[in-house]
Amino acid sequence: MNMITNPILTGFNPDPSICRVGDDFYIATSTFDWFPGVQIHHSRDLVHWHLLTRPLTRVSQLNMKGNPDSCGVWAPNLTYKDGMFYLVYTDVKRFDGRWKDTHNYLVTATEIDGEWSDPIYLNSSGFDPSLFHDEDGRAWVPNLLVDHRKGKFFGGIVLQEYSYRERRLIGEVYYIFPGTGLGVTEGPVLFKRNGWYYLITAEGGTEYNHAVTLARSRQITGPYEVHPTNPVLTSAHNPDLYLQKAGHGSVVSTPDGRWYLTHLAGRPLTPRGRCTLGRETCLQEVVWHEDGWLYLKSGGNEPQVQIEAPDLPVYRWEALPERCDFEDETMPIDFQSLRVPMDETWVSLRKRSGFLSIKGRESLCSTHHQSMIARRQQDFNFTATTRLEFQPDTFQQMAGLTYYYNTRHFYYLFMSWEESLNSYVLNIFVNDDNRWSEPLPEYIRLEKGEVWLRATVQREKLNFSYSIDGNTWQEIGGTLDASIISDDYVCNKFEYKAAFTGAFIGMCCQDVSGRGKWAYFDSFEYKPLL
Repeated sequence: MNMITNPILTGFNPDPSICRVGDDFYIATSTFDWFPGVQIHHSRDLVHWHLLTRPLTRVSQLNMKGNPDSCGVWAPNLTYKDGMFYLVYTDVKRFDGRWKDTHNYLVTATEIDGEWSDPIYLNSSGFDPSLFHDEDGRAWVPNLLVDHRKGKFFGGIVLQEYSYRERRLIGEVYYIFPGTGLGVTEGPVLFKRNGWYYLITAEGGTEYNHAVTLARSRQITGPYEVHPTNPVLTSAHNPDLYLQKAGHGSVVSTPDGRWYLTHLAGRPLTPRGRCTLGRETCLQEVVWHEDGWLYLKSGGNEPQVQIEAPDLPVYRWEALPERCDFEDETMPIDFQSLRVPMDETWVSLRKRSGFLSIKGRESLCSTHHQSMIARRQQDFNFTATTRLEFQPDTFQQMAGLTYYYNTRHFYYLFMSWEESLNSYVLNIFVNDDNRWSEPLPEYIRLEKGEVWLRATVQREKLNFSYSIDGNTWQEIGGTLDASIISDDYVCNKFEYKAAFTGAFIGMCCQDVSGRGKWAYFDSFEYKPLL
């Protein structure tokens, strides 16, 4: 018997939207302030998945320059109808305070890994829109309604018709669902079966009280009755579960008629603790009972780590290489940039053959022009290694390896210039909610502007090291707390509620003098550890 092991998409892949086209399954997940926008993974057996594409590749589709941390692309929704893929998403421009600026868009493509259209503007009344294609040829967009009055915020679910011909929302806005007593109702997704309209929502907040709720109605505009044993899925009542924070779901049927629910979950380092891997994507099998409601096949409402896979041919994908030597002129798909697209003005695989060249721009605390190329942490234990060539002229020029959550929380092992020593130097910066520390008691002098840098993460422990020859390594800075690179630390310690991403590890360069010094990286290796 073939089994699905959760999570199926590891490391910062939240808010999954699943779609089947023939024998192919696709899942779209949120990318927030990382560019290109939206991750789409592909599978043919629901067991093995690979990252296929990120469709929002142009500024005309997604302009995030200046977006606050953890804003940008929220909760994409992927659907397919009559030869066309539809992707609906929110670009969040502001989230703290009473008012939220949440703009919703739709893009289309005939090939999922091809070029996607420029966006169609939908509305700005809230976030988490989705698109439902009804059997009668009409289409509808539900979304959360943001209500700023008296600090309410989560104002229920509204619905409006979408016109394929006019390429816009039309007609009356219907208030269809206030949510249940779980509260924090978001993530609405509609589907239809046997004359019933089913509404899936995420409730309880995307932390340890998260849940999947199901409601239904004979009319798309409501009223909606709630599932008799709501919630359908949650880990809120069992801190011992391996998969926590279970919620935000969508469903898919297989060619042989089985049904699966995809949802997000987190794997904390300690019970109800910090999740450095962010919110990940899981699958649960669900079944229809005679009462016309979906239930977990396993019984109850708690997520399972292993579930039975559908009876489909096994289809494995070639694994991405652990090491990249930057010999090609195409950036490896696992790398992203922050907020702005990669272009030859600041990052290049052609400027110097065999190197990733990065031009120093603004600081790691900037929300506009950061020069960082990074990838997700997808394992509790890993090493990341790079070789850097850099000739800084001033202490304002830096380049190196960063373990990064957001502009207020990161670790940075970097090379710079220290005029008092007349030397290249290594140093470490720790940014903990904009409270800075330097774990090195003194600078490490380098004879040349060439050095290997390494970060080793073992669950909550982070250690940096360096090498002059790539063979002999020297640990520096002691053991650091990797767990602060997590939603839970940022949210719970500082009550900064817009923290929804995950840990990244990558290469960067800063030149706050404005001279635009380039750094050159001739390799990068991400290696999981047992």
